[in-house]
Amino acid sequence: MAKLYFKYGAMGCSKSAQALITKFNYEERGMKVLLMKPSIDTREEGVVYSRIGLSAEALCVDTDEDLYRLYEEEYRDCQVIIVDECQFLQPIQVDQLGKIVIDYNIPVLCFGLRTDFLTHTFPASKRLFEIAESITEIKSICKCESKAIVNARLDDDGKVLFSGEQIVLGANSRYVAMCRKCWLKAAKEQGEMNI
Repeated sequence: MAKLYFKYGAMGCSKSAQALITKFNYEERGMKVLLMKPSIDTREEGVVYSRIGLSAEALCVDTDEDLYRLYEEEYRDCQVIIVDECQFLQPIQVDQLGKIVIDYNIPVLCFGLRTDFLTHTFPASKRLFEIAESITEIKSICKCESKAIVNARLDDDGKVLFSGEQIVLGANSRYVAMCRKCWLKAAKEQGEMNI
């Protein structure tokens, strides 16, 4: 029985690398994989890229794209769907992926962040927590060696930010994984009293 999988973690925990390794493993067994990512992620347009150098072409999907219809009309020959940066999907798209699992009995593996830089759950991640049959945390560590759960956003001077838009693209120069204790310590040191 196929499942909807949600594999989540903080920035830098190897989510994209694991998505690409998973794709390779399915393809090595002769299965056709549909690799996709939300088009809002423009850092490597049309490509899923990992910091360790792995990459693969990916279908970019818009936020208003009906993923169920897309699969039915164009990708029914695919036996597996892998989604990178799934936190940028819309909740309805998560439901559409779940319906693909049920109606076509193919696995859908979603890799992404649980929360934004203020520790608020992304809407698509929230929906995945609600309906995914398998939920796995990909662990990461803070510089203090504790478990990292916060995706701290940095300004140009490396200072932690505590306000701004939910989605600002960036990688290691813009975000750092932190434990909640270190993140709260940064908030206190910077006079952020609303955190």
